[in-house]
Amino acid sequence: MEIHARISKEWRRRMLFMFLMFFGMGSWFLSDGYIYWPNEGARYQEFSRITDELIESGKATDAESSSVRLAWQRYAKEVGYRTAIPSERTESDIHEQRLIGWIMVGGSLLFAMWIGWNHTRSVRAEGDLVIGASGEKVQLDDIIEVDRKKWKNKGIAYGIYLVNGKRRRLILDDHKFVGCEAIILEAERRIDERSPSAAEQES
Repeated sequence: MEIHARISKEWRRRMLFMFLMFFGMGSWFLSDGYIYWPNEGARYQEFSRITDELIESGKATDAESSSVRLAWQRYAKEVGYRTAIPSERTESDIHEQRLIGWIMVGGSLLFAMWIGWNHTRSVRAEGDLVIGASGEKVQLDDIIEVDRKKWKNKGIAYGIYLVNGKRRRLILDDHKFVGCEAIILEAERRIDERSPSAAEQES
């Protein structure tokens, strides 16, 4: 048999979605850390100055006073700020946003490299030889059992074979490498042909 099982479109879409999600979240943290939070921190300093002036003059008791809110709204409109009350953004808060952002963006870029590397891998069947995604080579007739415990939920089966009397597993992931099911079915067919019951029927 001749089969070349390459990366499936479904696996590629799922990985790209995860990459875009983490890269987007990292970019959001970075935009907060370098743009929005420093700007809001500057607005908060001005808001605090207005609040302190009103409290000192006796026109307000705290930052929650209606007079403070009205004074801020007037000032914000004059200078072109948003009228919403700004939140305090300390240097440590801003640094934390930047750190999280760079970690997520860096991690997502490494993840993208991993996705690209996986696209260089495949599972092949060349005649009676199966070459796994990691390069292991197994003869179809050496597979003594097929483990389908993860097949229903994940599309993964394991071809069990022996090396120096020890059981080894050949991963046949049809969800990731579309076309592996044909290899699994051929291995199962050969196992059935070698079974005692099949031999008795032939005799």
